[in-house]
Amino acid sequence: MALLRGVDERGFGFFTNYESQKGRELAENPRAALVVYWPKLGRQVRISGAVVKQSTEESTAYFHNRPLDSQLSALASPQSSVIPNRAFLEDAVEALAAKYEGAAVPLPRNWGGYRVIPQTIEFWVHRENRLHDRLRYSRQPTGAWRIERLAP
Repeated sequence: MALLRGVDERGFGFFTNYESQKGRELAENPRAALVVYWPKLGRQVRISGAVVKQSTEESTAYFHNRPLDSQLSALASPQSSVIPNRAFLEDAVEALAAKYEGAAVPLPRNWGGYRVIPQTIEFWVHRENRLHDRLRYSRQPTGAWRIERLAP
């Protein structure tokens, strides 16, 4: 799971550790699908497409807008790796907090942003009779979007 951290004309952005399972999988196959579900509204949006890394400048700007504890945790955590115990992480964060007291925490070399460039976007709307509405937008080679209604 990742938090959606930006949407613009270039795509949908999120940030993570490049060496995590997610990062390794994206390095092997740079494609992803994002799902946003609002159960109370009976709505869902699914976006799929190619994934590219965001620039170092974008990653650095976002990283430094995060709370200090989040910056230190990102630097300390070997995300998705086996660790001996919780104290391992707590000690690492404590040491980094002392090291960078009063100074900017550097962007970890293995942390940054990705952007999903949408190829398809599907909108789903719940209907009580199970005849849900599904509309799929597919990007065409010209950049235009084809809209198709899908059966539920």
